Amino acid sequence: MTFRSKTNLSGLGWDEAWASSFAATAGRGEVLEPGRVVVAHRDAWQVMTDGGHLVAGLAGRVRSSALGASDMPAVGDWVAIEPRPTETMATIAAVLPRRSALRRAAGESGRRTGKDAQVLAANIDVVFVVAGLDHDLNFARLERYLAVAWSSGALPVMLLNKADMDAHCDEHRDTVAAIAPGVDVLVISARERLGLDEMLQRLWPGSTAVVIGSSGVGKSTLLNALLDERRQETAAVREGDSRGRHTTVTRELVPLPGGALLIDTPGLRSLPVVGAEDGLAEAFADVEALSSGCRFSDCRHDSEPGCAVVAAVGVGLVAADRLRRYHKLEREIAMVARRADPIAAREERRRWASIGKSVTVQMRHKYGDDH
Repeated sequence: MTFRSKTNLSGLGWDEAWASSFAATAGRGEVLEPGRVVVAHRDAWQVMTDGGHLVAGLAGRVRSSALGASDMPAVGDWVAIEPRPTETMATIAAVLPRRSALRRAAGESGRRTGKDAQVLAANIDVVFVVAGLDHDLNFARLERYLAVAWSSGALPVMLLNKADMDAHCDEHRDTVAAIAPGVDVLVISARERLGLDEMLQRLWPGSTAVVIGSSGVGKSTLLNALLDERRQETAAVREGDSRGRHTTVTRELVPLPGGALLIDTPGLRSLPVVGAEDGLAEAFADVEALSSGCRFSDCRHDSEPGCAVVAAVGVGLVAADRLRRYHKLEREIAMVARRADPIAAREERRRWASIGKSVTVQMRHKYGDDH
């Protein structure tokens, strides 16, 4: 076991509620101690305990009881550690129930191999969604991020970075605020250290935040500015389209000078949604509010008579593009839910098999067996 300087668990977010959870989880007569996962590798985890920093493996019973990848320890998780003084690694004997979790659905390759949702960060209080003011304001992407952020159980905050490169910051802030109801939208410049104090006002000692955004929006520069040191490598974005390269390669829980903690994440090329039904309602609160005026309680906001949402689009209260993006995310969330539910997935396969048979019958009837 390798140790560094001793730490104080309260500085990692430990409180009486976590102590109670630990007592209930680890109450099997074992000699265990609490710790928090700061880095997660494939088969090993870096954990901070009251004794300091150590590397831990996973107990066989924890691995065998995990129903999928989302049940494995993630950055930000509180765990029960079984120290092994005579070995090089400790053992994670249990993972405490999470208060919140930022998840993304498995991609297409993950679905083919049966992988479930990936936990990007656990036990978080704030999700900082970062976008760059250098041509990175993709509304569909921001709405997707906000839906996933709201569904995590944490509070989303939008950060519009690179204000030093934009002559229309106020206009862009107002535009983003229009598609982010209920979300604080802050204009900052990590490179020039502008707006960071306002950002830090959203945190408090012992709280945990996670930073998400696509590559090139300045997340690594932001972390360096908050720490006042060059902790993460940074790279310039491509001039043609402001696309960035991945300079952060792993998620890590980092203590900030003011006592809060920040989970830095690699740039996300995609963010498939998972379990984000509630998050969708929050991200599109304007659409949800209008839906109470629809004639039918199960209105799809498409072509039904008496739809208050479609009427609002007609008079310019809601942008037609925003409603289309709402429908797209709604369909994707439903698709992810069907694939995650074996019964629903089976019914979906049966439905498409029935459609295929019907098409075949119609084609034979129209063109004959030769076609």
